[in-house]
Amino acid sequence: MTELASHRNRQIRLAARPVGLPTDRDWQATTEPVAEPDAGGVLVQTLLLSLDPAMRGWMNEGKSYIPPVGIGAVMRAGGIGRVVASKNPAFAVGDLVSGMLDVQDYALVPESRLKAAALFRIDTRLGTPAQWLNVLGMPGMTAYFGLLDIGQPKPGETVVVSGAAGAVGQTVGQLAKIKGCRVVGIAGGAAKCDWVVRDLGFDACIDYKSGPVKDGLKAECPKGIDVYFDNVGGEILDAALARLAPKARIVICGAISQYNATEGVKGPANYLSLLVNRARMEGMVVFDYAARFPQAVAELAGCLRDGRLKSREDIVRGGVEQFPSALLKLFRGENMGKLVLEVAAA
Repeated sequence: MTELASHRNRQIRLAARPVGLPTDRDWQATTEPVAEPDAGGVLVQTLLLSLDPAMRGWMNEGKSYIPPVGIGAVMRAGGIGRVVASKNPAFAVGDLVSGMLDVQDYALVPESRLKAAALFRIDTRLGTPAQWLNVLGMPGMTAYFGLLDIGQPKPGETVVVSGAAGAVGQTVGQLAKIKGCRVVGIAGGAAKCDWVVRDLGFDACIDYKSGPVKDGLKAECPKGIDVYFDNVGGEILDAALARLAPKARIVICGAISQYNATEGVKGPANYLSLLVNRARMEGMVVFDYAARFPQAVAELAGCLRDGRLKSREDIVRGGVEQFPSALLKLFRGENMGKLVLEVAAA
């Protein structure tokens, strides 16, 4: 630890609960010494951090599926890192690991927090470190279990996914194609829509910036929507509800259009379509499926290996100081694929 003793741990802490989009006033940059782990603990150098829409919800006070980030606490974030010191036989120096590392250069994980941090070694034979934050990580797990367990797509059905060019959406659409479905994406801008169709193999993609989504859904889903995978909420969810097929399934994964709302969340006005079409709408939280993650990783890694599945990452470089500005890319719709912050070179 002699060499590490001279290193400093840069951290980004939550200074205030944002109202609307987070601003610089909501963050505090701090620096502290790098400490040696106690018996049973490990010290991990952060290499990559996952930037996710869910982070906005973690900043809010109130009941949710996970406690909010405390004021003054290091911002919560999943990441990939390298073990640089270990007093735990399950981890060796040099191991690449995934877990809740938070927005900092080094994560000191005591033995008592190993389970909470969900720390595990990654196998780079299955995918790159960045792919372990995307299709082999939480976005891929969300897409896999949300689509297959809740959406239950059948060959020949029409699957629509919003946020199609994002981390979860790109995998949902590709999985639905693998399962024999017609897939229609919804994304913002011609470049994203072109990529989704040309590179990912979607059958069509509706550009919500170029015209009403309801018109696009009418044209691309003439027989209705069998499975709608929702990542955005708001008006696009309402448009999808208006085009449901009988016995449709709606997966509520996220609502990025509502996360920074200052006047309350806009709920679905067309919810009676669920009644008329005997449809089902169900929310999902990926952590509920943790025991089955190895099953999903094995299948998704196989699809990556044989070329049936692609994994695109949008990597921002510059270290932890770039976190506040990089996070805003999500809410401005500027990312193409999974948004990742590079903290240190792998």
